Amino acid sequence: MQTDTGSARARRLTLAGRVQGVGFRPFVYRLAKQLAIKGWVRNVTGQVVVHAEADAAALAAFTAALIDEAPAAARPKLLANDAVAAEGQADFQILDSEAGTPDIHLPPDLFACPDCLRELVDPSDRRHRYPFINCTQCGPRYTLIERLPYDRPNTAMRGFPLCPACRGEYQDPMNRRFHAEPVACPVCGPHLSYVQPNPSPSGRGVGVRATTTGPTGNAASLPLPSLYPRAAGAPPPAGEVTICGDEAALQAAIAALKAGRIVALKGIGGYHLMCDAGNETAVATLRARKKRPAKPFAVLFPPDEEALHRSVTASAAELDFLRSAARPILLLPRRAGSPLADGIAPGLKEIGCLLPYSPLHHLLLAGFGGPLVATSANISGEPVLTDNHEAQARLGQVADGFLHHDRPIVRPADDAVYRPIAGRPRPLRLGRGVAPVELRLPRAVPQPVLALGAHSKNSIALAWGDRAVLSPHIGELGSAKSLDVLALVAADLQDLYQVRAEHLLLDHHPGYGYRPFARGTGLPTSAVWHHEAHASALAWEFPDVANWIVFAWDGVGLGEGDQLHGGEAYVGRPGHWQRAASFRPFRLPGGDQAAREPWRAAAALLWETEQPAPFAPALLKAAWDRGLNSPASTAVGRLFDAAAALTGLCTKASFEAEAPMRLEAAAAASLPPLYALQGAQVGEGRSLPIYGEGRGGEFVELSLTRDAHGLWRSDWSPLLPYLTDTSRPVSARAAGFHLSLAHALLDQAERLRAEHGIGDVGLTGGVFQNRLLTEQVVALLTTAGFRVHLPEQVPVNDAGIALGQIMEWLYG
Repeated sequence: MQTDTGSARARRLTLAGRVQGVGFRPFVYRLAKQLAIKGWVRNVTGQVVVHAEADAAALAAFTAALIDEAPAAARPKLLANDAVAAEGQADFQILDSEAGTPDIHLPPDLFACPDCLRELVDPSDRRHRYPFINCTQCGPRYTLIERLPYDRPNTAMRGFPLCPACRGEYQDPMNRRFHAEPVACPVCGPHLSYVQPNPSPSGRGVGVRATTTGPTGNAASLPLPSLYPRAAGAPPPAGEVTICGDEAALQAAIAALKAGRIVALKGIGGYHLMCDAGNETAVATLRARKKRPAKPFAVLFPPDEEALHRSVTASAAELDFLRSAARPILLLPRRAGSPLADGIAPGLKEIGCLLPYSPLHHLLLAGFGGPLVATSANISGEPVLTDNHEAQARLGQVADGFLHHDRPIVRPADDAVYRPIAGRPRPLRLGRGVAPVELRLPRAVPQPVLALGAHSKNSIALAWGDRAVLSPHIGELGSAKSLDVLALVAADLQDLYQVRAEHLLLDHHPGYGYRPFARGTGLPTSAVWHHEAHASALAWEFPDVANWIVFAWDGVGLGEGDQLHGGEAYVGRPGHWQRAASFRPFRLPGGDQAAREPWRAAAALLWETEQPAPFAPALLKAAWDRGLNSPASTAVGRLFDAAAALTGLCTKASFEAEAPMRLEAAAAASLPPLYALQGAQVGEGRSLPIYGEGRGGEFVELSLTRDAHGLWRSDWSPLLPYLTDTSRPVSARAAGFHLSLAHALLDQAERLRAEHGIGDVGLTGGVFQNRLLTEQVVALLTTAGFRVHLPEQVPVNDAGIALGQIMEWLYG
């Protein structure tokens, strides 16, 4: 980048980063007017180029202010500051966008800003109570962009021509809505409708009388057309009632929620299923209809936060994180005496908390007057639903009513989920406001590459040059729908970033569902070991660490020799990992089925130590004895399953990781969290602070010996009599199990440090989503003099595998 400022009267500035969809060009225009700068600004795909003419002092002040005074949602980076010939510009103007192929950055969806929220409740404002109010500082972006450059004709708003009033704002450089591409109002923008599939007294509707209303609730306007029409001429299903108009539809939804009904609400990135979070019957009904007996629900709290404080305990730092730009879900401890229904997170100690991020949420919560369950409206394991008629067709037996709108959602976006662990917010799921995550690689890839990640918690990644983009959460790849979405996301990333992959990266597991898709592309492929990808994803966040000890603990991942790994320690660096420690292997009866039935893992441990498992069928034992469908595993996740089953906490799981979550919740009574959350924003990376010694407690020492191949192995067998000792409380046994594993990890780390001289330890894999275990490990390691590293930008779970695959391929 040239930095000479000299006395040049004209300079050409090129800025990249988050500069599209965040009001950056209008900001440049107003700043230029303020400083008497002549010239122009324009979008060039993914970048902003500014031509500025003035005296040297004004140009220097202008250049500095572009970075220092940028809008809150912008993240500009000055790439070039070149002296150029003056063009003799008489004024400053915004030019039309220009296509091109430079660095592309997609703007995220932005939560409703304070200015728009003030207008939302101002009776004198023409957007009073308009659910789709937005400006350059807020509103949907990623979920409505069809292609770049980011201009209205390239978004889902192209179907909503601007009215004269909105066009005047859009064209006024001094207006907050100048070139706000989603700008709309009740006259020209999207609208709500409420559909009751069956309003009869014996049905599930609330009996609200159907009316046809206009945007402000005045009867007699025509029904609003749907952008997702049924087949031409097809009548609505018998008994279906549609209530049109923003206010009437909103009030119908509020009435349904107050009556204990379930409403499917179309938001920015997809549908949520909602019900009264304080109504046990409503929550139980939602569970029964969604066939989700125990998996926790998230809760959407009113913005005044009073209900939040009555329901959970939250520090100032945690509240700040909840209010951050991404408006993520944050797991927080449930308060004793909480008014929330017990069925929201049965058997668990934390609640997934969310603050409103759209104007529609604010209006809904203001009318309802309390917290609402807000869980993704999807079929189990599939991406969130986004289409009006598909939502009704697939959720017709779940929801009593549907609060639709007619603004298309171009691509789905689940809410991002974080958990405070070891003093920092750690991502569990990348979603709205966070993903796609744009990353810089330590060096350029030799050719554009698409990494397909893992089978569970799938996210994919596209890399070209020294850039990588990690997709939003796709989900489990166990259904045809999920695989279709993976293919669409793969195509979408390549189209948006104008890159074509020339190589594919896969997991070594031959049974992963994306294998047919990979074959269908005709591209060359490379396979990466699962846990080495985990280790390399972690290493990406800490480029200054040259050599590592990395613990990759999770539920399952194929390792060499077709063994199911998941309790591994590696030494080395990306592309050059050496497996150095693990656990005593055990054979899982039924293979993958053990993940859904924890009693199988318990039986495996008992049988491995020649003890009976009276709860297991004799035929299963016979098959296990013969080695039929009983693959060997070293997965710590399965040890958690076994511990949960042996303590009676969970013998059959209704959702992934239910058994470990119940075990952690039980342990919390004896082993509370060690570290409070420090101030942080989403995606803000910091090194781990130095911690003091952790709280102690009873634990079982696991012997550590070297096997014939030179691998250190911890023996889990001493845990069995401890876990089955009913003279100890379940909470004490659960806590002791956590502490025992933490000390086993410390033992392995100390042996490996002594052998390899490495003092940097990384923790990765889904097991380290467990706050209690992770914090005990961090305390033990730091007290022993290790430098401990946990990821903050990419999840420790399988959502980070795609990034790790790229790092392994890059350095392998």
